Amino acid sequence: MTMIARKWLACAAIAGSLLTATAAPGFAATLKMAWAQDATGLDPHKQTAFSSIRLLELIYEPLVRLDGDLKVVPALAKEWTFSPDAKTLTFKLDPTANFHNGAAVTSADVKASFERILDQATGAAARANYLSIASIDTPDAATVVFNLSQPDVPLLTAMGSINAAIVPASEITSGKIGTAAVGSGPFKLESWEPNQKEVLKANAEWAGGKVGVDGIDISVLPDENAILAALRAKKVDFALLNDPLVATLVPKVAGLTLNRKPVLSYHALQLNASRKPMTELAVRQAISCAIDRQDVLDTALLGEGEVTGPLTMPLYRSDPNSLFCYKRDLEKAKKLMADAGLKDGFSATVIAATGEPPTAAAEAQVIQSQLKEIGINLDIKMMELNVYVDTWLKGDFDMAIALNGGRADPYTMYNRYWTKAGNLQKVAHYIDDTLDDLMQKGRVETDVAKRKEIFAAFDKHLAEVSPWIWLYTGYSYTAQQQNVENFVATPDGSLFGLSKVTVK
Repeated sequence: MTMIARKWLACAAIAGSLLTATAAPGFAATLKMAWAQDATGLDPHKQTAFSSIRLLELIYEPLVRLDGDLKVVPALAKEWTFSPDAKTLTFKLDPTANFHNGAAVTSADVKASFERILDQATGAAARANYLSIASIDTPDAATVVFNLSQPDVPLLTAMGSINAAIVPASEITSGKIGTAAVGSGPFKLESWEPNQKEVLKANAEWAGGKVGVDGIDISVLPDENAILAALRAKKVDFALLNDPLVATLVPKVAGLTLNRKPVLSYHALQLNASRKPMTELAVRQAISCAIDRQDVLDTALLGEGEVTGPLTMPLYRSDPNSLFCYKRDLEKAKKLMADAGLKDGFSATVIAATGEPPTAAAEAQVIQSQLKEIGINLDIKMMELNVYVDTWLKGDFDMAIALNGGRADPYTMYNRYWTKAGNLQKVAHYIDDTLDDLMQKGRVETDVAKRKEIFAAFDKHLAEVSPWIWLYTGYSYTAQQQNVENFVATPDGSLFGLSKVTVK
């Protein structure tokens, strides 16, 4: 028996041990769920892995959130207003909102949460999104006033991220953030056995309304074929799938429904422009010209996606064919390499994570083959997700296969990478005056048409200087049994819709 076969059988055995949820019609039940990649941590301000965000967004809440149309809607805040000069942003909190420990969510918790995010020592993932906050006033327990150093159009959208979750001030003071999960969201984390399972219980006091199920039991099954087997055997009610090879099989199984939604997240080959020879513009551009993006998409994702430039949100997305070298041009790539004095090529290492995305190895192999045609020899280094994330955050790579989250607004999506004050500049490894200037202009411009012009120029310039090679966007996939109702997929890939799911 091969190692792959043994692994599949082991995972299938785990799947077979799952219990099926049952409930009388009209009554709540526990949702039996499975996914392949577990969370890497519990600190909502620090986590960047999709698997972590998907768990934490069920437990924590921000002030606002984005709906399925990417519009800002209430979460912990019931209402908000910008001052006429756009220099203050005032929120009124939901007076019925409580944390899982029973304490009311107050303006003091909001202030403490954002002060923690803004503290460089925290290492908050989205800190750069909130640097316009000069001070925070709390005139009463239900009112929070953010005083801004400048107008900041995308700030409200940025506050819809789980990386801006409101946590109890008492938990910050005690140093428990990341070791315990005390949120205000629809579910409480009852237990977590890393890489095995999570048990979530419905928050009966959730200010957002009645939760549709009593709880969610999540099993971690590293092989998505085992997840499909568990769905087929009705041992699992609902599953998050990342591998299109598995997801496309779901509609062929009687009784299963596949939810397939285009998402804002993007696949990219990240180059370290601070390491020779990728410090040279011609080398980075040669790599861009040598890569056949559609071939990578077709090979790694079965064509389940769309070639994209840097901007993936519908309002600002451009035609990739208008960007630098998006049609493969090997002759141009070879000339650029020769112009850089590297006609014989060079060697480099590309890192990729196992499991997130599951197509990372395939992407790396296709790119390896394509770059070999211009003399670049890539060594592929696969890493466990937690090791990859740590390495990625340190910026310690030549190249990286990455799946990064998208946002509804270009500034919110990219300022942490492509501004001089960006907190992930050490991951981006590149900045110039043009990128920084365009980002700042887009930040303060309120006219939509003018913002489109600004970010179109940003999109074009970023593709041309090629610090990263944007490849494509894909889909989010979830599968469910016929007795699971009311789940709504969204462009940000969120699983927050599980708060309204029912099991009949």
